[in-house]
Amino acid sequence: MADPTPKSPRESIADYPDYPNKRKHFIPLENNPEVFSHLIQCLGISPSLGFHDIYSIDDPSLLSFIPRPAYALLFICPSEVYYRARANEPQFPDYNGSGSDEPVVWYKQTIGNACGLIGLLHGISNGKARNFITPGSDIDTLIKDAILLKPQPRADLLYNSSTLESAHASAAVRGDTVAPDAEPSPELHYICFAKGADGHLYELEGGWNGPIDRGQLEEHEDMLSERALSLGVKLLMEKAGGNLNFSCVALAPSFDS
Repeated sequence: MADPTPKSPRESIADYPDYPNKRKHFIPLENNPEVFSHLIQCLGISPSLGFHDIYSIDDPSLLSFIPRPAYALLFICPSEVYYRARANEPQFPDYNGSGSDEPVVWYKQTIGNACGLIGLLHGISNGKARNFITPGSDIDTLIKDAILLKPQPRADLLYNSSTLESAHASAAVRGDTVAPDAEPSPELHYICFAKGADGHLYELEGGWNGPIDRGQLEEHEDMLSERALSLGVKLLMEKAGGNLNFSCVALAPSFDS
């Protein structure tokens, strides 16, 4: 781990004038639904919720294999795709929301290589996925504490969380490939699409300056509904200029639930 000795029991990245060079770095997660499912279960999510590979967003027969409802989608893409999609995105002020009235919970990412973890947190912190959190668990307490905070103190809460760090470390060594070092950037971006408390579709990514409202969904529409895909993943792919070097996984009921 690349951090200097904390100055206090609760540190902030604001303590480091040469941020991001001295910030905490995690081992990148393998893009693998089994790894993602293991991580959320380590955090205190019911095993009746898990991640599933999406092999097509256009073929109804392939989409039919995904258990429904789909509570969140994680769109995983290389930097080239991400920045091309973001190039013409309207700019808006830095998000400063907090409290139980927030329509959606958004996390600013301050831990290096933790974009997968932040994406997972966006998925389980919003919409009906929160119903699968074990009451009284560490992640239950963490999310409830985070909701009360503004974005920077909220990011500091995640940065200092031993619960997140140990669960991430457990998941990072799983999978089919040798886990990489923590320091090099994998140049991948994890963008989460989830439904807010207001029924809107939100695009959530910790490297942006806040959540992006992509529009209203009907009560019955989940993340794999045609409207949600058109407002979210498909729109992002169109902005990305046809680059197909991406993957997508759904947060949905487990097969054996």
